[in-house]
Amino acid sequence: MTIIELPDDQASALKSKAAAQGLSLQAWLTQLAGEEKAKPKRAKKSGFGLLAKYGPGPSAEDIDENRRDMFQGFGDRF
Repeated sequence: MTIIELPDDQASALKSKAAAQGLSLQAWLTQLAGEEKAKPKRAKKSGFGLLAKYGPGPSAEDIDENRRDMFQGFGDRF
C-alpha cells in the first residue's frame, strides 16, 4: 500500500468526486488507475510511401549498368 499525503481540502475534494460516483475514495482511485492502463495507445505513423514522391527506385539492370560504369577502369593503374 502506498500512502500519499494531501492537504485536507484536496482530500475532501477527491472524496466528494468519489462519492458523486457512488464509490469509496479507494475504489474510485483504483478505478481511475485502471482506466489509465486501459487507454489504447495511438498507432504510430507508418513510413510506407515516405519516398513515393521520388518515384520508383532503379531497376536491377540500371544498378548493374551503373556499377559497370563506376568500376570500368578500376585497378588498371596498379
